[in-house]
Amino acid sequence: MELDYLILAVLVFVSLYYLFRLLNVNIKSRLKRDSGTKSELLGLELPPGSTGWPIIGETLEYLRTAKQGVPEKFIADRRNKHSSSLSCKVFKTSLLRESMAVLCTAAGNKFLFSNENKLVKSWWPANFEKIFANTEKTDTTQESIRLRKVLSPFLKPDALHRYIGVMDEVTKQHLDLYWSSSSSSSVDYVKEKDQKVIIIVYPLAKKYTFTLACRLFLNIEDPKLVAKLEESIRHISSGFISLPIDLPGTKFNRAIRASKQIKKEIEEMVKQRRTDLHLHLLETSSNHHQDLLSRLLMETYSDGKELMKESDIANKLYGLIVGAYDNISTTLVSIIMFLSQLPHVYDAVLKEQMEIAESKAEGELLNWDDLQKMKYSWSVACEALRLLPPILGTFREAITDFAYEGYMIPKGMKLHWNMYATHKNPEYFPDPEKFDPSRFQGQGPAPYSYVPFGGGPRMCPGKEYARFKILVFMHNVVTRFKWEMVFPDEKMIMDPVLIPTKGLPIRLFPHQSSSS
Repeated sequence: MELDYLILAVLVFVSLYYLFRLLNVNIKSRLKRDSGTKSELLGLELPPGSTGWPIIGETLEYLRTAKQGVPEKFIADRRNKHSSSLSCKVFKTSLLRESMAVLCTAAGNKFLFSNENKLVKSWWPANFEKIFANTEKTDTTQESIRLRKVLSPFLKPDALHRYIGVMDEVTKQHLDLYWSSSSSSSVDYVKEKDQKVIIIVYPLAKKYTFTLACRLFLNIEDPKLVAKLEESIRHISSGFISLPIDLPGTKFNRAIRASKQIKKEIEEMVKQRRTDLHLHLLETSSNHHQDLLSRLLMETYSDGKELMKESDIANKLYGLIVGAYDNISTTLVSIIMFLSQLPHVYDAVLKEQMEIAESKAEGELLNWDDLQKMKYSWSVACEALRLLPPILGTFREAITDFAYEGYMIPKGMKLHWNMYATHKNPEYFPDPEKFDPSRFQGQGPAPYSYVPFGGGPRMCPGKEYARFKILVFMHNVVTRFKWEMVFPDEKMIMDPVLIPTKGLPIRLFPHQSSSS
């Protein structure tokens, strides 16, 4: 009897052993069928790194270095910790209550940009998701792809060139209104001291970029309406890093309500414009036909059918306006700061811009050919964007298991690419702290090392719009003024977007009264 039990036990053991082997082979075969490399993932470890404190992880350290103006330190410290040199290409951390892999190289940027919707998809923290919640319950990935395809032709250089004159006109009006002591009535932004004009650049830059965006995208010229919309945008911006507590009176709650309100107002504008276009109430030569909204409506109408809903168009215009409010304005602030600190760079920009100004007739506005001549000025802007990109970077989420640089990235894990990881890396930019516009002349930086506008399918659609606006602004400012920083040692920090610690007050010296 005992022998029978022993034989039965052996048979069961052998059967289970071969069953396990068979299941293991089947699992490996299925993984291999699903992905050519998934079988290789078995046994791979997660990237090296620490998840830090419970719940908060290393978020506080990440934000602390950003607020100190050295966000690259967070990455460099961890690369050095896990490698004797900067050869560490990926490390693990915990940010925003998520396990996260941080890719540190140009190759890492290329990998993420090239695998959008293949291995990874866009991911945003909960604050952003709730504030930017779509008005329609749709597949956000497919919606984004569709809207980008529709929007892309309107933001390319050959389409944007018609707006250059308007940009120039609005910029001149802005400088007359807020940068000139003789005409300014805004005590909030202009102060007189010792017969010199002192302005606070940061709030003025935000006002300028928002006013121009309202004009070009929606043809809004009413200052009261612009001010009302800008107040909503300010609430939205301040809610990005607030505690996600949706209770009346909190920054987060105000941001959510402001987001809903501004999208509702833009959607009403879309509906009214669509009605006016259908009823032919707008003259073909009117300014309404020149703004982005009207052009979108006309191009998305075919055979009596609207190809896009009002809410879709409103959402995309809303995103462009929000992006223009923070990102471009902080770049303008950075350029003003660097031109003040580096007189030789200012002189070279002034020389280039004066040659263009002197070629124009009295009252003639800038055009496409003029912007094409601003090569050195754009190199200066690019170097400002390298040293001080407007945001740290963005996030992705793994939509399947995959291997990267010999490590396992499991499905659901978040990934982060950070502009400072390559922008401040001496491997790509020798003497990285030096301001050197010549880096962008000739062949320029190594591919995927300079990424202020992102890359791949999610490259910022407003890249060329930003370039035009920056160059038009630089032309008008340097040909009218020289300036000096009131606080020469003022720094730019991330909180969470780029801001000057004191708002960047500068003392203006109009050229006609300057002794230089």
